[in-house]
Amino acid sequence: MSFRNIAIIAHVDHGKTTLVDELLKADDNFDARVGIEERAMDSNAQEQERGITIYSKNTGITYKGNKINIVDTPGHADFGSEVERVLRTVDSVCLVVDAYEGPMPQTKFVLKKSLELGLHPIIVINKMDKPSARADWVVDQLFDLFVQLGATDEQLEHLNEPVYAIAREGLAWTDENPEKKDITPLLDFVMNKVPEAPNDSEAPLKMQIANL
Repeated sequence: MSFRNIAIIAHVDHGKTTLVDELLKADDNFDARVGIEERAMDSNAQEQERGITIYSKNTGITYKGNKINIVDTPGHADFGSEVERVLRTVDSVCLVVDAYEGPMPQTKFVLKKSLELGLHPIIVINKMDKPSARADWVVDQLFDLFVQLGATDEQLEHLNEPVYAIAREGLAWTDENPEKKDITPLLDFVMNKVPEAPNDSEAPLKMQIANL
């Protein structure tokens, strides 16, 4: 079994938490008869009341026999420090961007932090069902933003191969895999593009200690 550690980052209301819900349904062991609650990761009372993610939370799915650890992060600028802390624990990020609005202020913040940490963002252009969707324009805007933030050539490479999505319908596709059937093309992309997390089962046990 191999491991991938990713965070889902986005501006508020670009569909990040809805996307996470659909990724959970792609687990090898998911039982459709049981299902999951909407915004399953937003378990805090304030989050449920306000309809936004406030605290970063991690979960994991088994996909084709491999483990993908997923961190859902806040999209609101007020909780930017929470996102910054989490980005240090992952190997890559899925940057979710609205297919009409394009990059917004919080997009710039989370992208800047990701690039500074040397991460290679996977681009997910969401809400492609909008009549006003303009994916090519969004990619152009993201390219300008990447360059403005000092991205390396390696960090720019995924801009040429974005993943398109309609998260609320559980659909994702790419130019190479254009069939719109479920969310799995995004997971396949993650497995192919995100480096495998180091995993040494024979190493001595280590635990992080924190004073509260």
